[in-house]
Amino acid sequence: MNARLANKKVRKKKNAFAGKKVCRFSNNVELAQALDYKNADLLKGFLTERGKILPSRVSGNSAFYQRKLAQQIKLARTMALLPYCSTNR
Repeated sequence: MNARLANKKVRKKKNAFAGKKVCRFSNNVELAQALDYKNADLLKGFLTERGKILPSRVSGNSAFYQRKLAQQIKLARTMALLPYCSTNR
């Protein structure tokens, strides 16, 4: 069995965004202060086209700011500034 595994070539997926992901809010104090439910343009950047919140492994946010971001997105949804889901199906 080990001989078969040794003969197989292991392919690694190449990441199009190769590089370490950095939290945008930790490095920029002004952007962290702008993280508010009323700033819908900023929050739209962290949603998929289906209306889901991007996970921190994709967006690169730290855990603290990811929780804060999710809270503000959910608040903006209840205020009807952001959609819960996409309208086209």
